Amino acid sequence: MNNLLATLPSRAAQLKQLKWVETGAALAALQTGGKIATRFVRRNPAVAVAAVAGAGLLYLAARHHRKKREAEEAADTKTRRVRARRAPKQPATR
Repeated sequence: MNNLLATLPSRAAQLKQLKWVETGAALAALQTGGKIATRFVRRNPAVAVAAVAGAGLLYLAARHHRKKREAEEAADTKTRRVRARRAPKQPATR
């Protein structure tokens, strides 16, 4: 028991150091990736524009498909799904 209490602070310090190293590695990877992406966009602007446009089209298609699937998801032919909306804020009554 005494040994456990003696090693607990050192183990906590090791875990904290590991978290700092992981965070630093993630920041370095993010910085390097950002530099590479910037360089690629500068050299190939048409490809970058096409990629952004393609991503937008994929998003719109997925959104359309999701809405269509939700509309057809009714339990039987007489029911329809009703979207929940927030009620308008009421003024405080005294």
